[in-house]
Amino acid sequence: MIYVFDTSSLRGLQHFYPTVFRSIWNGIDALVERNELISTREVWNELERQNVSDEVLSWAKRNKQIFTKPNVLELQFVSQIFRIRHFQGLIGEQQRLKGTPVADPFVIACAKVHNGTVVTEERLKENAAKIPNVCAHFNVPCVGLEIFMQQQGWRF
Repeated sequence: MIYVFDTSSLRGLQHFYPTVFRSIWNGIDALVERNELISTREVWNELERQNVSDEVLSWAKRNKQIFTKPNVLELQFVSQIFRIRHFQGLIGEQQRLKGTPVADPFVIACAKVHNGTVVTEERLKENAAKIPNVCAHFNVPCVGLEIFMQQQGWRF
């Protein structure tokens, strides 16, 4: 199984301090080594601009290879997402005006193309342009960190 992490879930990991929750980080690292945890370049760009713990940012720098540049199939799928007018709301007005990175459509496209599961802390919200809504529309599996950890069989 391939998991494609959104910025929100990587940021959520900062609550699991590496010196205290070492087994979580060992599990995350093992998934990276097996190429089962990936993300996108746009998530990296968001992480660089957001308030993220030093531990998460250091981990991301050590594992920069997981933040891949979108391939042609992923870009085509992003285009397919935006053909649906409602889903154009994935890019907020402030993001358009300021030119800040927007990872959401790329995370979804990466999961779709690689038969993966999106890991995000966004929640399904009726009539919203959120990652879980887009994933549901395109039949892309989508879970939060808690379900992701349960799927790994991690118990603490």
